Amino acid sequence: MTLPVNHFKQWLDAPKVPVGTWLMTASPNVAEAIGFAGFDYVVLDMEHVPVDVPQAIAIMQAVAGTPAELVVRLPWNDPVMVKRVLDSGAQTLMFPYIQNSEEARQAVASTRYPGRGFRGVAAVHRASRYGTVKRYLQEADREIGVILQLETPEAVAALPEIAEVEGVDALFIGPGDLSAAMGHIGDIRHPEVQGVIGEVVKACRGRNLPCGIVGADPELVSEYIAKGFAFVAIGSDMSLMMSRAQEYLAALHGETAPAENNGVY
Repeated sequence: MTLPVNHFKQWLDAPKVPVGTWLMTASPNVAEAIGFAGFDYVVLDMEHVPVDVPQAIAIMQAVAGTPAELVVRLPWNDPVMVKRVLDSGAQTLMFPYIQNSEEARQAVASTRYPGRGFRGVAAVHRASRYGTVKRYLQEADREIGVILQLETPEAVAALPEIAEVEGVDALFIGPGDLSAAMGHIGDIRHPEVQGVIGEVVKACRGRNLPCGIVGADPELVSEYIAKGFAFVAIGSDMSLMMSRAQEYLAALHGETAPAENNGVY
C-alpha cells in the first residue's frame, strides 16, 4: 500500500481556484452528501462544532467515499490534538488563531516526526492504513498540509515572519474573527475589514504563499477570487440548509427571504 496523495496540497500550486465549504452539522450523512455536491474540498470544523476524534473519524470515512478532499480545522494549536487527528487519517490541517512565528513553528513541528518536529510515533492507525503503508513513518511528512489562520490585526502584522516559517503551506484569513478584532464584529463587509483582507492576499501573493478565505455567498466569494485568493470556501452545510429552508418558507408565505448574515458563514 502506498501513501495516499494529498490532492488539496497539490492544488495550492495549480492555477485553478478550489472551492469548498464548511462542515458544521457534525453529521457523517450530511458530510457525505455535501461531498457529492460538487465542492472540491470540505472543511471539517472541530473548533466551533462539538466534534471529538471518534466523530471526526466517522466524518472522514464518509467524505473519503466522495470526490471531495478533506481539510480538518483543529480546535486549537494543541500538539496532542494534532497527533490524534493525524493518526486518525487527516492530511491537511488548519490551525486557528496563529498570532506569531513562534506559534507557527510549533504548529508545523507538531505535524512532523522527530528530525523535523515532535509528532509522536505510532505504527498502526488509520493514517498508515493500519500498518499497510510500509514506509509511512519515513514518508508521511511529504503529504501533510499545514494551513495557518490569521484572525487578528496582530497576526496580520506578523505575516512576514509567519510566512517565513518552513513547512507552512498556506495562510487563511478568518474573516469573522478578524472583523471582530478590528471593532466591526459581524460586519465582514466593512470597508476597513475588506481593506485589510486585500492587503493580506496581496502580501501572500508577493511571497508566492497561497492564501484562502471563506465567504457566505457567491457574490462575496467571487470578489475574493478576483482579489487573488488561491482557495476559497462558501458557507457551510448548516448555512446552506438554513438559507434554502428560509427561501422556501418565504416563497410559500409571499415574503422576502432573510438576507445573508453580512458575510458570516
